[in-house]
Amino acid sequence: MAIKIAKNIYRLPTLGSFINSYALINDDSSITLVDCGLKGSSKKLIKDLARIGKHTNDVVNIVLTHAHDDHVGGAARMIKDCGVKNVMMHQEDSELPPTGKTPARDDSRLSGKIMKLLPERSYEPFAITKKLKDGEIINTAGGLKVIHTPGHTDGHISLLHLESETLITGDSIFNMTSRMTWALSGFCVNYKQSQDTAKKFLDLDFKNACFTHGPEIRDSGKSRIKQFLSKKGIY
Repeated sequence: MAIKIAKNIYRLPTLGSFINSYALINDDSSITLVDCGLKGSSKKLIKDLARIGKHTNDVVNIVLTHAHDDHVGGAARMIKDCGVKNVMMHQEDSELPPTGKTPARDDSRLSGKIMKLLPERSYEPFAITKKLKDGEIINTAGGLKVIHTPGHTDGHISLLHLESETLITGDSIFNMTSRMTWALSGFCVNYKQSQDTAKKFLDLDFKNACFTHGPEIRDSGKSRIKQFLSKKGIY
């Protein structure tokens, strides 16, 4: 079920609210898709796009927050099904999708040591056509600003939808079961850095906070994130 966040932006849950993608409607009514979920998520995404009156040929851009398989696992299929030519990711993660590999893990903590013992997760490879940089504004849906928030991965980005004052945190902050938390350290390349770079959110103007893991916070998003960071001693 597609959930409207604000004008021209919808949350598309691919595994309940535990894994989310986002659809932004461009001025010409085409779609920019943010993240593609796990392998097999394409059917769910296409159904939810249909619920807002959009179809595969409406998707013209895919923006990926980082190269973990719960964000890029469904990308290759969506690219094929939709005929997408513009696939974007931060330059620091952009070399991974063509190999189908995920980023390294922080093994300085116990969870990371355990994670390194597990088989590496992979996904169907695909090409990145545009490498993004911090501060870049993607000309889509009233402007989508790239916020480089490394630590979860080297090229992890959050996105600020300027028109609706909506922040998409990516995996910088989770909101699982409507409770803000950090990502598990074992899934980060640098756990401490992933926390420190979340401070960037305090310098942004937004009212809605959206998460790739968990439901959105409307209107009071910035104040709620500020409270979370203060509680964690980040500022």
